[in-house]
Amino acid sequence: MLRSRIAGTGRGTPDKVLTNDDLAKTVATSDEWIRERTGIRERRILEEGRTTSDLASLAGKRACEKAEIDPSEVDCIIVATISPDMPMPAVAVTVQQKIGAGTCAAFDISAACAGFIYGLSIADSFIKTGMFKRVLVIGVEILSRVVDWTDRNTCVLFGDGAGAALLVPYEAKDADDRGIVSTHLYADGAGVPFLNIPGGGSAEPTTLKTVEAKRHLVKMQGKPVFAHAVKNISAAAMTALESNGKTPADIDWVVAHQANLRILENVAQRCGLPMDKFYLNIHKYGNTSSASIPIALDEAMREGKVKQGDLVLMAALGAGLSWGSALVRL
Repeated sequence: MLRSRIAGTGRGTPDKVLTNDDLAKTVATSDEWIRERTGIRERRILEEGRTTSDLASLAGKRACEKAEIDPSEVDCIIVATISPDMPMPAVAVTVQQKIGAGTCAAFDISAACAGFIYGLSIADSFIKTGMFKRVLVIGVEILSRVVDWTDRNTCVLFGDGAGAALLVPYEAKDADDRGIVSTHLYADGAGVPFLNIPGGGSAEPTTLKTVEAKRHLVKMQGKPVFAHAVKNISAAAMTALESNGKTPADIDWVVAHQANLRILENVAQRCGLPMDKFYLNIHKYGNTSSASIPIALDEAMREGKVKQGDLVLMAALGAGLSWGSALVRL
């Protein structure tokens, strides 16, 4: 049975660190207030003059190096982001040029924090059908440039970063479930008001008035987003297990979207998954949206915590509302 597997991972994160104490100097907050509500201690901020495609390219190159595959051999690039270099063209085509991938397929997808799961599912389908053989999936966000730094309810949450995974074909043998075991994708447009950037599109074209009103920055209703995240991430995670005849005891690691520590604690309780199976790095990076799962996966693998052969559960929810899960045997 032909499957796709993750041959290599990589990440790109800015050097600049913004701590909770740094934020407390500009907005009415404190390190204790942020940590207790989110688990975040600091986040990374991209330096002026650098772009989304810069971080995406760094993560992509590192994933190729880890897989020992030259970027020129990549035949498809999928970039998940809601903070591109520019409205058009896609970030993926700029990444294509920066990593030296040649004239391969390259496009972006927009599923916010669930973007990497969506990209992983698309790449898996491409490989299973034989359309492509080496698909680079990148989740990248420069959220520091689309948040309102005067709004303490949102600016404390987000950070910048990129993570990547290179998928290749794998011929699964009998009783061998290595590779992308399954993916499960969902969306509910009724959640659009809960988390969005209302300005800058066809509904509210950019004008001086929309910019002054900060309509091009992230708007979020925290309580419904929290409630839906716990409910839907838990449901998607259980679907991934039940669809494959697995139980929480079979899972080696959970690499979930790093949005809020309390969300993950609630998911763990609902799913019967111990917190010590969750790989956590939210304290260092904050919520990097579509980049959070691949950043965490790469970090966990390079630290030697997540190993080849481990069964990993991934799950995320973001604006849309869009959410999903994936079960992966590395």
